[in-house]
Amino acid sequence: MNKKPLKHASHTAHQTVTRKFIEVKSGGESIRVGFTDQKVSGRAGLSPFTAFLGWHRFGDLLKRVLPEREQKVREAKGGRPPQPAHEIALGFMVGILSGAQRLAHVAWLRADPMISRMLAVGQIASQSTLSRFFALFEHAGMNQEALAPLWNWAMRRLPSLPGGYSLDLDSTRLLHEDGHQEGVAVGYTRMGNKPCLHPLLAVLEEAKLVVNFWLRPGNTSCANNVIGFTQELLANLPSHIRLRVVRADSGFCSAPWLSLLEARNLKYIVVAKLLKPLQRLCRKDTIWSPSVVPGTDVAEIWHQEANWENPRRLILIRHRVSEKKRPGGKVLLEVEGYTFQAMVTNLPESVPPIEVWRNYNPRAGCEGVIKQLDMDFALDKLCLKKFYATEAAMGLAIMAYNLCVLFQRHLGWKDRVTAATLRFLLFTTAGIISNSGGRTTIRLAVPPEQRDWWHSLYDKILGLFSNCNAIPQSPPVSHAHASSFMGFA
Repeated sequence: MNKKPLKHASHTAHQTVTRKFIEVKSGGESIRVGFTDQKVSGRAGLSPFTAFLGWHRFGDLLKRVLPEREQKVREAKGGRPPQPAHEIALGFMVGILSGAQRLAHVAWLRADPMISRMLAVGQIASQSTLSRFFALFEHAGMNQEALAPLWNWAMRRLPSLPGGYSLDLDSTRLLHEDGHQEGVAVGYTRMGNKPCLHPLLAVLEEAKLVVNFWLRPGNTSCANNVIGFTQELLANLPSHIRLRVVRADSGFCSAPWLSLLEARNLKYIVVAKLLKPLQRLCRKDTIWSPSVVPGTDVAEIWHQEANWENPRRLILIRHRVSEKKRPGGKVLLEVEGYTFQAMVTNLPESVPPIEVWRNYNPRAGCEGVIKQLDMDFALDKLCLKKFYATEAAMGLAIMAYNLCVLFQRHLGWKDRVTAATLRFLLFTTAGIISNSGGRTTIRLAVPPEQRDWWHSLYDKILGLFSNCNAIPQSPPVSHAHASSFMGFA
């Protein structure tokens, strides 16, 4: 006996196939969740930044300095031309600025309908394309040819300062405990001896701009290759950038490097290592003088270490622990109640010892730059199989940080904000992209009271002539939300 067919066969289909909306309970309200075919992006707010890149023709700069991909890539793709190197690099840098921490995160942005259009690139590169691109960087010379012009370009966007800039050198340890990548080696870190990388950076303090970067294996010392690093940096300085002082911590206090700075007529303040000879100076009957800083005494002598050709001016600082909330310096077991610092400098004796100490203290800003590079630009996450590929990826990520700094300077912001704040206030603004009348159109999803702010933002970026009118650092918000925005600015 034949069974009759079901009249409502669609009722037997799985619910998720037939229903248009998903019901979600939120408190006492039922919210319907559906889907749209409109091309919506959660990163339409990157448009002012990509306009800034376009205004400066940054893509043309990358096209000139980056190595192009080889013919074998064309053959591997069945004769299709490979994606240009500058397009891959642009997508990578904007991906890092968007919050990507790995190559796979950058590749995920391929699904965004707007970013590639805003950057005027074919598409965001896939993870395999990114890996092959960075594999092009096979030795230090290639990296220097590509990155040195980028540091120079960034410095040329800075004004000259009457007193000159402070140049700070620092290094950091980047842990990679899997330890199988080239260059990852056991070195001393805050967590003990761990597999790591040991990059070296130079920062212009007044602008918070990174002006040179070299990657080094994890088992190198702080001063490793610092002479070559400094020579390259000085050769790359634009003529209008004058250095007021060079500063570094005790890891860089080596006689050959100090001699290099002296030969270049550069003033420096470098923390001296408190080894036995200097400890004896702190313990013996050194004449200490009270300073204008409560709890801090100073002394100065001309001192010659065993490997120094000539005596150098040495500033000794003594802090009374009982009068300091966070006393700096080193504790000597033989001298209770004090911490000590020693600084080598070639500043003239007309500069009092306490002013030498004060001139050195802003160097802490360099550590803040490194912290932001780790948190917001994936410096501690980017680690490729090959050493120079890793250096190239880190270098472009650091250049993304520099672009973020220059972007804020272009807008006239005196108080610099972090990339995380820019993402919150600007970059993660949603929008819809469409093609109407033969023109690409982006519609930003911002409330009416914020639209004048966005207009002024674009006017500032796209204006033919620079003006001195700074843009407010955040769009106007209602009183109910003002406190939350102020917390992020």
